[in-house]
This record gives sequence, C-alpha cells and structure tokens, in this order.
Amino acid sequence: MEKYQEIERSIIKKYRKEIWSKFVHAVQEYELIQENDKIMVCISGGKDSFLLAKCMQELKRHGKVPFEVCYVVMNPGYNEKNYQLILENAKTLNIPIQIFESDIFNAVTNFDLKSACYLCAKMRRGYLYHKAKELGCNKIALGHHFDDVIETTLLSMFYGSEIKTMMPKLHSQHFAGLELIRPLYLIKEDDIISWSKGNGLTFINCACRFTEACSTKDMSISKRKEIKNLIKDLKKVNPNVDYNIFKSLDNINLECVLGMKKNGKYKSFLDDYDTIDVNRNH
Repeated sequence: MEKYQEIERSIIKKYRKEIWSKFVHAVQEYELIQENDKIMVCISGGKDSFLLAKCMQELKRHGKVPFEVCYVVMNPGYNEKNYQLILENAKTLNIPIQIFESDIFNAVTNFDLKSACYLCAKMRRGYLYHKAKELGCNKIALGHHFDDVIETTLLSMFYGSEIKTMMPKLHSQHFAGLELIRPLYLIKEDDIISWSKGNGLTFINCACRFTEACSTKDMSISKRKEIKNLIKDLKKVNPNVDYNIFKSLDNINLECVLGMKKNGKYKSFLDDYDTIDVNRNH
C-alpha cells in the first residue's frame, strides 16, 4: 500500500469519529456542497488545508453528490524551504496541486506588522477569488476548523466589542456567484494534529516572513495565541467550555441582549421595550 493510501485509510478508519464523521456532518448540516459544484480547495501548506484536500478527495470519490474539485496553492512569496515542503507534501499525499504566483509578501514589506497582516489577508483573499473565477469555480473551500471558530468569537468579543463568529459558509460581497465554504468547521485542531503526527507528516505552521519567518515551528505571539492559551486554561476547569461557546452561537436569546445589528442597521432592546407584555413570565 502506498503512503498516500495509508493516509487516506487513516482518515476513514482510525480517525473516522474525530475527522471523517465531523467533516461529513458539517457538509450535510450546513449544506456546503451541492450537485455540480466546482470547488477550489485552497492549500496554504499547513496541516489544516492539506487535511481538507484529502477529505475533499475522499468525498468526491465516495460521496453521493457529484461535484468537481481543484486544488490550488498560491505562492505569495514563500522561502525556498517552505515552498519545497509544500511540493513534497502534495506528492506524498497524492494531491494534484495547481500553483500560481503572487507578490503579496513583497507588496506589504514596507508596512508595520499590524497593517501588513491586514493587507496580506485582504490581498490573499482577492487573489484566490480571482483565481476561482478564472477556473470557473463557484465555491472556494478554506481549512478553518472548530478552534478557529471559537477563537474568532472570543477575539471579536474581547478586542472588537461585538459578538460575531466565523460562518460555515458565506457569499462573496465583491465576486458575484462565488461562495466561501469551511468543511472542517466541526473538527478540532487537536485531532488534526493527531492525524498529522500519526501519519508522520510535517507541515509548515507559518510561512509569513513578518512573524519571525518561521517554517515548521510556530514561535509567533499574537492575540489569537493569547485566546488559545485562555481556552486551554478554561478547559482545565470545564472540559466542555469550547463546545459551550460554540453552541451558544446557535442558541442566542434575542430577548436578553442589549442590541443587535442586521444588514448594517442597529436595533436596541429599548426600541420595542414598552410594547412587550409586562405580565409575561420572566
């Protein structure tokens, strides 16, 4: 059995409960893939996007809904070591990647770290949407996972003063007909790490030249890292705290919030406060 076949088997067998079942559940629960979709899977070189690519391969091979998929790597200016590691992993995993070049890293070189990160993310998204259009795709799949969702939620609360999260899918605001999907939405990062280590795989963690130009070790300190550590500490007291945060986003009691926004318009609880039946049960 080839190495890539062993890796594929591990997803279906050894990690079926932790990875495959949750992947399929997310696809079905959030209606991420429809018949005749053409999906561009974006591979950054990390463990998450490569696992996403393998899951999409398996779903295309064994799923009941026919769809097309292509696997795309954008090179924003990776150093040679990272670039070669991506190529090696694609070969090991038997993923037929398409590579296209961009000059994003050079373009944001003269900005401070905060501005560079924002511009880099915005430019990367723009390049990917343009590439998806060029390939005739109607969907872009990204490798964000369960932990990303929880961390984004807390980051928005602690540093953005609002409650919002990373959605399982959303329509592009600037590219008509394109939709972004996140099929790893329910899969925990620890299980992705376990899959990676269990198969003897090494992926790049961070290829950004601004965060210490790291390759296979994540040494950067960030707000997201702070949130990761916070959740880790909270789980020592309540092992289900991450799941509870996730479920709370699907169980919002609008009668007990100070205000909300929809379509850019703010609504305060005071707007209809006096119209509510004061005799109702509290």
